[in-house]
Amino acid sequence: MSARRSVWVDGLHTSYLEAGTGDPVVLLHGGEFGANAHIGWEHTIDVLGQRYRVLAPDMLGFGESAKVVDFTDGRGLRIRHIARFCEVLGIDRAHFVGNSMGAINLLVDATSENPLLPARSLVAICGGGEIQRNEHVNALYDYDATVEGMRKIVAALFADPSYPADESYVLRRYESSIAPGAWESLAAARFRRPGLEPPPTPSSARAYDRITVPTLVVEGGADKLLPPGWAAEIAAQVSGARSAVVAAAGHCPQIEQPDALNAVLLDFFEGIE
Repeated sequence: MSARRSVWVDGLHTSYLEAGTGDPVVLLHGGEFGANAHIGWEHTIDVLGQRYRVLAPDMLGFGESAKVVDFTDGRGLRIRHIARFCEVLGIDRAHFVGNSMGAINLLVDATSENPLLPARSLVAICGGGEIQRNEHVNALYDYDATVEGMRKIVAALFADPSYPADESYVLRRYESSIAPGAWESLAAARFRRPGLEPPPTPSSARAYDRITVPTLVVEGGADKLLPPGWAAEIAAQVSGARSAVVAAAGHCPQIEQPDALNAVLLDFFEGIE
């Protein structure tokens, strides 16, 4: 069973879940309001923990980790923080798995001129494609810290309508979103000066030829936020990369179809070994 632990990383309190022993696997959750490591990976961490040492940190601004924002380089701060988190825990190489924002952060780092994360391999789940402009994306960006606002976020994330209809699940994510500093950290990161245009959504155009580690790109077959076929398009730009589609899953296959997603991950890791 996974255990909750914490560590100080460059003066920032960092909470994380840990399970198992063996080669390290680092799980990076998504960036929606109410996200955290436990909600994002509760159906994955103990399954992988049967074969690997699995670490799932609450990224900065989320869960029980420090509520801080870098207004000039928010994504860079989170990437540097995870790199230092690995250093503090003595991890010099790891399999990295990210969902949504976590996946985008992995791809941004891996395609940079000087990657910081000690990646032995990377898996990008529903993060990296060209985000669509629709009511579901608007629900993620326009969250007003209400239960109904959270219900719209849950509807955006999942293909199965039972999730937004599940009051206990919606309330669980809502409570996470209004924990001290949580809403403020994400909302503040979206501030912009009066008169400035909204920032562009994360681009799918990157220097994918720079990625040299084994790579798997995973698509939710019923994702409401990304267009069909984006995973194969990105994988085709990475030498030796694979893509997979998890059927009947929205933006969080590891929650909605955990058995299928876990099988894909284990098969990928075993192929590397």
